[in-house]
Amino acid sequence: MEYELSRIQRERFDEISKLAVRLAEVEKSFGPRPALAGANFSLEWGEVHALLGENGAGKSTLMNVLAGFYTADAGILEVDGEAARFETPAAAADAGIGMVHQHFKLVGPLSVLENLRLACARRAGWRSKAEALRAMETLGKELGFRLDPSARVDEMAVSDQQKLEIMKVLLAGARILVLDEPTAVLTEQEAQSALGLARSLARSGRAVVLITHKLRDVLGFSDRVTVMRAGRTIIDGAASEGMTAASLSEAMVGGAPVTELPPPSGSRHFKPEMLRVKALCAPASAHGVALAKIDFSVQGGEIFGIAGIGGNGQAELVEALIGVRALTSGAVLFDGVDMPPSPEARRERGLRYIPADRMGMGLFGELPLNVNISLPRLLGGGAEKKWLVTKSWMNGLARDAISQFEVAGAQVDLPARLLSGGNAQKLMLAREFTGGMEILIAHSPTRGLDIRAVQAVQTRLRAAAASGCAVLLISEDLDEIMQLSDRVAVMSHGRMSPAENVAAVDRARIGRLMLEMH
Repeated sequence: MEYELSRIQRERFDEISKLAVRLAEVEKSFGPRPALAGANFSLEWGEVHALLGENGAGKSTLMNVLAGFYTADAGILEVDGEAARFETPAAAADAGIGMVHQHFKLVGPLSVLENLRLACARRAGWRSKAEALRAMETLGKELGFRLDPSARVDEMAVSDQQKLEIMKVLLAGARILVLDEPTAVLTEQEAQSALGLARSLARSGRAVVLITHKLRDVLGFSDRVTVMRAGRTIIDGAASEGMTAASLSEAMVGGAPVTELPPPSGSRHFKPEMLRVKALCAPASAHGVALAKIDFSVQGGEIFGIAGIGGNGQAELVEALIGVRALTSGAVLFDGVDMPPSPEARRERGLRYIPADRMGMGLFGELPLNVNISLPRLLGGGAEKKWLVTKSWMNGLARDAISQFEVAGAQVDLPARLLSGGNAQKLMLAREFTGGMEILIAHSPTRGLDIRAVQAVQTRLRAAAASGCAVLLISEDLDEIMQLSDRVAVMSHGRMSPAENVAAVDRARIGRLMLEMH
């Protein structure tokens, strides 16, 4: 006897059959604080689905549940219509789920092919190097790009490393891809290529989740969009068509939408030159690049932007400027006088630094906020406290910093590692923006931050310049460089292009220059 489905049953069956993933009423807590509170998300085969939310909104936690890094406390997870529960990332990978993290999981000293064999050989069933090479070449043709199998990974461009990560998860059998901030460190042209690749993967029958803070990426390349706030789903899989940046921003943050900062005023007057770098040459770091005759200057009140693809000497330049990398030749001048040699002495002269890796280089994650805020004031000849350091003094500094810089959820005795990315960055700004700041070096200051935290940091950088500080902004985010800077130069292979007024150039031209020099 044949069984005929009712209309409602057929519609439900059709809906389930086209769903790659369904997450419903998912809950997850870390200690007493809930990270997910009944979150929902669905992903269809053949689509690019954008997932938005502020830092701490729960989007990464939700995708980590899908990818097996976390196990939900409660809720439903279905993959291709079947109930699932992943205890490990390997279990999720076996189910065809692959996640490309913002910070790549590659082994730098190994070659492209060695990374692929290390990650995929067991799942792909390769028994020889030749089999792995054939699989790599076949997939490369399908995706429309070619990577040199013998290239050492830590010497590759960031965009090529990202392609390798995507190739790695696909060769491991992934049909569902989660891309975490895939355009964060790419040029305009590379970002367009990466997003085009995501769309091609979806159109080939796969399913793609796009985690991003860039609303332009959402509106230009996604089919549907989900917005999360405070662990809950605010917009659940709405069509991207018809959405606006203002409506998405308002859904992310609640209340009035967050608008972009206006461009710098063309009528601003700068103070005399405060920072001068003359014919600076410095040796390369491990697997890095050497600096070759870097020349530029920054005036008081100016924001000087350095654009470039990561790994082209930016880290070496910063280290040379703050005093932790010796120069081969050249000079770094402050108000026309050679900078003192040590980092402590340069800080006392008014040099402040916001590192790209806020937890690795900027803060002591295991130490409380009061210690993180106080430490710089205990060092050098101008130390505020040389002998007697009291907890009340440290707590007072921390409370002032938390209040003035609006560090949400902070307590003086809270370990810094428990802060969200945006609040950790605010804490670091509070520590560096102390009395006597004359020169500020900010390296990728908004990387990985949500739209509200980005605006808070950028507003502080503008305020520093307005107060007369010379601001050197080094960023791989070309939008940020073009929005904040008065002048811009491009860095590639340890060299720097001549500086130009931002008003005289466009983003596409700078992007081309970044690629051509690279």
